[in-house]
Amino acid sequence: MTTDLSPLSFGEYLDRCQQRVQRSLQLALDGVAGTTTAASLYGAMRYSVMNGGKRVRPLLIYAAAESIGSAPASDLDLIASAFEFLHCYSLIHDDLPAMDDDDLRRGLPTCHKQFDEATAILAGDALQAEAFRLLAETSLPAPIQIQLVRLLAQASGSQGMVAGQAIDLAAVATMLTVSELETMHRLKTGALIRAAVLAGGIAAGASQSQLDCLDRYAQLIGLAFQVQDDVLDVESDTATLGKQQGADAARDKPTYATLLGLPGAKAKAAQLIADAHAAIATLGDGAQRLHQIADFIITRRK
Repeated sequence: MTTDLSPLSFGEYLDRCQQRVQRSLQLALDGVAGTTTAASLYGAMRYSVMNGGKRVRPLLIYAAAESIGSAPASDLDLIASAFEFLHCYSLIHDDLPAMDDDDLRRGLPTCHKQFDEATAILAGDALQAEAFRLLAETSLPAPIQIQLVRLLAQASGSQGMVAGQAIDLAAVATMLTVSELETMHRLKTGALIRAAVLAGGIAAGASQSQLDCLDRYAQLIGLAFQVQDDVLDVESDTATLGKQQGADAARDKPTYATLLGLPGAKAKAAQLIADAHAAIATLGDGAQRLHQIADFIITRRK
């Protein structure tokens, strides 16, 4: 969408960001290891955090900050790790027998399969709490820290991700409208993605008009991410996805692929991404990585 002004290709940039957040996550987990006597709990936390993943939310935090200007690297790493901890907690709980009852995550046994159900629940609980601790450990001014804590809490709780999961569980074997499905996914998947983009902008000192652009972009790519997930659940395979292919259909869950058909779902994702590009056009060349991430979301195969 934009000319790449950086010597790094997007693939190289993605690898560098993933390596960067991996180091930060390991440091955060080392801190946990040094303060807890519950070895099995730490083992489950580390297993779930360090077993791969695309690290999309940290990537968005870094890219959003770059689109505005700059922020202390150590602060961005803590924010990125906080969001990834929160995301990993959600995956652990999402996989539980009472939820989606999945056996595979990122190509490996899910946390409750590798350990046990009680340990998995506690690992998720601990990662959620640690996420907010990391936000409080940045060197950013206290009002900004509070803003970030509020942002993550709203995105992950009863106003965001958890509400979306509740709607998702209630929707099994029911026929939702496209509008109802969109509401569910804006909460379940989109809310945390939106918060990650805004967090990067806030940390870099974005103006309100810049945050408005980032917010619009984030809402669009958050929904596009889920639409692409629904497409991949039909088109991809278990080995590539790292989780059970066709799981949504097996559970009789409503998806964009079932409501719109595959061509319709792909067209919707493409339109959402086109709108996302337009939303950040005024941010100029600094937003090149955000443009590339938008394209990555609907070209990824897992």
